[in-house]
Amino acid sequence: CILGTHHEKGAQTFWSVVNRLPLSGNAVLCWKFCHVFHKLLRDGHSNVLKDSVRYKNELSDMSRMWAHLNEGYGQLCSIYLKLLRTKMEFHTKNPRFPGNLQMSDRQLDEAGENDVNNFFQLTVEMFDYLECELNLFQTVFSSLDMSRSVSVTAAGQCRLAPLIQVILDCSHLYDYTVKLLFKLHSCLPADTLQGHRDRFLEQFQKLKDLFYRSSNLQYFKRLIQIPQLPENPPNFLRASALSEHISPVVVIPAEASSPDSEPITDLVEMDAASQSLFDSKFDDIFGSSFSCDPFNFNSQNGMSKDDKDRLIEQLYGEITALKEGLENFKAESTRGAVQLRGRASELEAELAEQQHLKQQAQDESEFLRAELEELKKQREDTEKAQRSLTEIERRAQANEQRYNKLKEKYSELVQNHADLLRKNAEVTKQITVARQAQGDVEREKKELEDSFQRVSEQAQRKSQEQAEVLETLKRELATSRQELQVLQGTLESSTQAGAEQSTQIASLEQERDRLTQAAEQHREEMAALRAELQQLQDMLSHEQESSRTELEMLQTQLRDKESTEQALQELLAKEQLSLLQGATHEAKRVVQDALARMEDPAHISCTGSADCLLSQTLAASECAERLQDAHSKYLLDGAAMGSLLPCLALFAHLVSNTLLQGSAASHVAPVEPADRLLELCKQCGSEAVSYLSALQDPGKVASADCSLVTACLGQISAIGEELRPRGLDIKQEELGDLVDKEMAATAAAIETASARIEEMLSKARAGDTGVKLEVNERILGSCTGLMQAIHVLVLASKDLQREIVESGRGAASPKEFYAKNSRWTEGLISASKAVGWGATVMVDAADLVVQGRGTFEELMVCSREIAASTAQLVAASKVKADKDSANLCKLQQASRGVSQATASVVASTKAGKSQVEEKDSMDFSSMTLTQIKRQEMDSQVRVLELENQLQKERQKLGELRKKHYELAGVAEGWEEDGEW
Repeated sequence: CILGTHHEKGAQTFWSVVNRLPLSGNAVLCWKFCHVFHKLLRDGHSNVLKDSVRYKNELSDMSRMWAHLNEGYGQLCSIYLKLLRTKMEFHTKNPRFPGNLQMSDRQLDEAGENDVNNFFQLTVEMFDYLECELNLFQTVFSSLDMSRSVSVTAAGQCRLAPLIQVILDCSHLYDYTVKLLFKLHSCLPADTLQGHRDRFLEQFQKLKDLFYRSSNLQYFKRLIQIPQLPENPPNFLRASALSEHISPVVVIPAEASSPDSEPITDLVEMDAASQSLFDSKFDDIFGSSFSCDPFNFNSQNGMSKDDKDRLIEQLYGEITALKEGLENFKAESTRGAVQLRGRASELEAELAEQQHLKQQAQDESEFLRAELEELKKQREDTEKAQRSLTEIERRAQANEQRYNKLKEKYSELVQNHADLLRKNAEVTKQITVARQAQGDVEREKKELEDSFQRVSEQAQRKSQEQAEVLETLKRELATSRQELQVLQGTLESSTQAGAEQSTQIASLEQERDRLTQAAEQHREEMAALRAELQQLQDMLSHEQESSRTELEMLQTQLRDKESTEQALQELLAKEQLSLLQGATHEAKRVVQDALARMEDPAHISCTGSADCLLSQTLAASECAERLQDAHSKYLLDGAAMGSLLPCLALFAHLVSNTLLQGSAASHVAPVEPADRLLELCKQCGSEAVSYLSALQDPGKVASADCSLVTACLGQISAIGEELRPRGLDIKQEELGDLVDKEMAATAAAIETASARIEEMLSKARAGDTGVKLEVNERILGSCTGLMQAIHVLVLASKDLQREIVESGRGAASPKEFYAKNSRWTEGLISASKAVGWGATVMVDAADLVVQGRGTFEELMVCSREIAASTAQLVAASKVKADKDSANLCKLQQASRGVSQATASVVASTKAGKSQVEEKDSMDFSSMTLTQIKRQEMDSQVRVLELENQLQKERQKLGELRKKHYELAGVAEGWEEDGEW
């Protein structure tokens, strides 16, 4: 397809085939089409874009259609079609960009036409383009199951294949975006480009992550070498960072053998094979004689050869030899071409290897740069280490609290163990009691058995006694009936007692059984208590072992943290010393650079005021005192480095500015003070360098003293006070009175000028007539109007000034307010003086004009000068006024009135001049041709002389204005910006 677009110089055939494909019904086919079309836009003919723009709306409709399908290739096709539409729109708007986006830096500058607006818009369009590329990148990765090796499957490679084109586009877009942003930051403020930087940072992180993920896939490793972006994004606020930017280069490795050599060899072999086959067939059909000599007819008809035939045969032989030589030459050239292509392939392989080595070198340089950045980060981390010490201490306290808790738990376990031991003693005691109870039961049993035996023996004895009694009774039966009855009753009672004893024996046996069961239960309970005691003892030993292990682990962690903390403190001390030495070295270099520039001949033309020198000296002295305090704190506590480094940098810059300002002030000072000032500046610089060198040396940092530098600055300040202009010797307490005096003097001068103009007008009316009277009345009338307007302006300025003082002084007095705002007060005084002087000069010029001894031009210049002076007074009055003040509005109206009155004076002066010149017109009636010619030549000579004089006067006016500005700056204490 790519070759076809170059062959037909367009893509008509491609689109005619594409229109017949079912792209809206087959998502995979649509995905393949997007891939092919992307390659055509990149590598096809330049007219592919023109032929494809007409199908842009169809691609958009197809993208919206595929967006409704959330499964499979639906979303992929939708996003890829959006990317292709964006690519066509970008190249349509920017035709200078080729399809493969490969451009040089010069072509990139030409694309923006050196217009910052074009570069701004081009950067936005590149952001949009790169955003579409990244969206496709992320969508493809999110559609794959990255937990499996998807890059080696056919389905995974189908989705990953178009990303090669995306990687090629993204590398160029990222490179051009970085270069354009550096160019924009060199032309526009940083705040204006904040949105660009935020968007670039977001796309940088995405592109870096996607390049890293792609480089780890096996599918891309054999097809393309993906570059790795730097660890940190470029710093566009630092212009020198552009030199550190390395353009990412995507390398496509060359194949092991050139595929172009194989078809050529095959064609040569096919040619030889077809030629031999043709020869064999020819011999079979026409015979070998025809193949050897197909045009030999003489042998057939028996005719003899003549000379011509021999010549023809000779020529055919030569042709055959030439053909064989040509065939040999073709074969040799083919072999040579094959060898050359092989050599070219080898050279390409070597070139790819060299490119790979170059990429490795770039990667190594990037790695070294990353290490440098890492070292810088470590320097920053040392600053954070101090803050982390507090966190470590807090964690140590937490560990100590945890240790205390474990200790309390251990004490509790010991207490529990003691309780269990006591409980065990109680259980043992209970077992002993139970055993004693069992012995008592056995003794009672024995006693019961003994009592039973005794009762049985007693019963037997009683039975014997009863038998004896019975025998006695029988013997005595005859003797006594009553005794027999008594004995019978006794026998019955004895029988009842025996039954009762039998019952008592049965109850005793039951009691014996119950005691036996109780003894068995006591034995079981004792066994359970023994098992529980053993379990508790095992649990206690396990808890003791775990507590001991945890305690040892905590002690080990505590020792590790203490060693780590000690190492961090040592590292922090080293980093702090390194920072102090680096900052001191830079500060010393700044002061040495200032000393060197003092000797530079280009610095001789720079001048400076004494006030600027005094302000710089005062700032440097204060900074030296702060630096001394910070140095003392650092010697007491090494952690006070944070307050020492800023004071050190500020000290170096203020001292260098003081040296350069002192050198510039010496250029406009008298010889003797200038020499002393230069010597003190050099001495101050040398002392500052010595002090900084002492700070840089670890052995001398404790003995470093800044008092010599402070003394030199004090001497420089004293010479600066001597060099201050005399106009600034007015005490600040007198400024308030001087303002009132100058304003009063200005009002008086204006009133005097008005009175003189009225007087001149009266004299003109009395002594002049005709045109002269009319001219003088018009000029003096306009001057009177100008004086009245100036008078109104002065009154409005006084009212506004009074309002400013009342609103701004607070509880202070007006004099204190004037003293506090001395520069503004001096401006008011200067403006008031200029107004009064201008009014006096204009009245003198008007007087001379009325008397005929002055010129109209002088009057116009004076009127313009007084208008400029009043403008200066207005500017000085309203610089501190409230913008909503009513007095400010009155002052502005009065200023407009002065402008109109000035214009009236200039107009009346020009009109009077024209009237006078018309009156003095020449009379040519009595002049001859020769006289007129002579007058013409004289006029031309006079014109040339006046033009030359005009040019000289303009140069003189420029020099006077320049000198006036310089003298006014010295007199008023203006700060001058010298060229350093």
